[in-house]
Amino acid sequence: MSNLSSIIKSIQDIMRQDSGVDGDAQRLSQLTWLLFLKVFDALEEELEFTQDDYQSPIPQALRWRNWAADAEGMTGDALLDFVDNQLIPTLGSLPGSIAQNPRAYVLRSVFDDTYNYMKSGHLLRQVINKLAVINFNRQAERHQFNDLYEKLLKDLQAAGNAGEFYTPRAVTQFMTDMLNPQLGETVMDPATGTGGFLVCAIEHLRQQAQTPQQQALLQTAVRGVEKKPLPHSLCVTNLMLHGIEVPSQIQNDNTLSRPLRDYGRADQVDIILTNPPFGGTEEPGIEDGFPADLRSRETADLFMILIMKLLKDGGRAAVVLPDGFLFGEGSKSRIKEKLLTECNLHTIVRLPNGVFNPYTGIKTNLLFFTKGQPTQHVWYYEHRYPAGVKNYNKTKPIRIEEFEAEKAWWGSAADGYASRVENEQAWKVSLDTLRAANWNLDQKNPHVGEQVSHDPDELLADYARLQTEAQALRDELKQILAQSLGAEMMVKTATSA
Repeated sequence: MSNLSSIIKSIQDIMRQDSGVDGDAQRLSQLTWLLFLKVFDALEEELEFTQDDYQSPIPQALRWRNWAADAEGMTGDALLDFVDNQLIPTLGSLPGSIAQNPRAYVLRSVFDDTYNYMKSGHLLRQVINKLAVINFNRQAERHQFNDLYEKLLKDLQAAGNAGEFYTPRAVTQFMTDMLNPQLGETVMDPATGTGGFLVCAIEHLRQQAQTPQQQALLQTAVRGVEKKPLPHSLCVTNLMLHGIEVPSQIQNDNTLSRPLRDYGRADQVDIILTNPPFGGTEEPGIEDGFPADLRSRETADLFMILIMKLLKDGGRAAVVLPDGFLFGEGSKSRIKEKLLTECNLHTIVRLPNGVFNPYTGIKTNLLFFTKGQPTQHVWYYEHRYPAGVKNYNKTKPIRIEEFEAEKAWWGSAADGYASRVENEQAWKVSLDTLRAANWNLDQKNPHVGEQVSHDPDELLADYARLQTEAQALRDELKQILAQSLGAEMMVKTATSA
């Protein structure tokens, strides 16, 4: 890991000398498309070894091995001219549909929005030569590269991409383990990011794939959509490194921009694992594609409506959502009513502060539900810090071992989680109680006394909730006054008549 990290760091240092590369986002974008081509070439080498008739979708002169691999090859203005005027434009317009030539389709989807920021061909040659040292055909280096993803994503976060952050591996692992995908089921992440959930699902399913037929099933087991070009390219590269030869099922698109009514049975899946962007809003007009009574500009709200639509009957979902969704009113209440009446929201795992540090301090929750039967009661499980830990941070993140208590308590969906028992960290709330609370899912642990929090995010969230409640009371008072004034006017009119 340290060797690979040092190579990536030295590449970023070279890029800092280039006048065309401005900031972390551009450095990461530049590194991503170069890495993608290097990985693609390594995987093509494997395919040429295993398939006698393998044909590359890339024209010979544009294959990594033929222009990049020679350390003494093209450099300076000649290299810049080649990259800017031949390589990127050709790969961004390769012919071929997803059905007829899926590899060309994947290349086109990655290079359609790609740009070479570097202005020095000599520095670009130095970067390429550094990359040439990495051997992606060696399993050890491939595994190490996966560990680099978090570092790359932290660079992206530092570049100020609001609403995007890395879901800790422990959280994706726990959510995947609890949904327990089976080979033959389709797993989707409609806000894929760099593919963390899909990689977890692939690793889970790979343990079940023994025969060639089962391995072929694994190739088409996951679907994803990511609207931003950079995370989309990282996701495609990530999946290729995890054995998905042609990740053509990862689209560069905004799942929310398609009207809800346009999604049909062919779009429905067995499992959804996702951490939709929260805190952000969608551009005007996107919400018009959703039912009028559920409309919201908030991204996470719209994703919840979409997830319910995309699940097959009996389909299972695990979703990361902030506290604001749990106690929010207005359209949020109506979305939660739909969730609880059309799905069985059987479990909410309440995570402590800091799980998503350093990206956000917002408190988050993991919602687990199955579509097709209404909720009777919701089980809550309060995940606490391990002994001696007061907060998570970069050097002490949440670990998968911490979820052993939840796993031991979880039980089986087959018997309706009948084995679950209340304890200091687990309690259940009936549907009637939630209905009476206007679908407020922010239900406190009854086994713990009232706690005073001094956390600024919690205090701001409480302030927002109180403001919402005060506004609701003002609206109600206005309505009562209007009704009583209306009744008074009617009485006066009748008396004068």
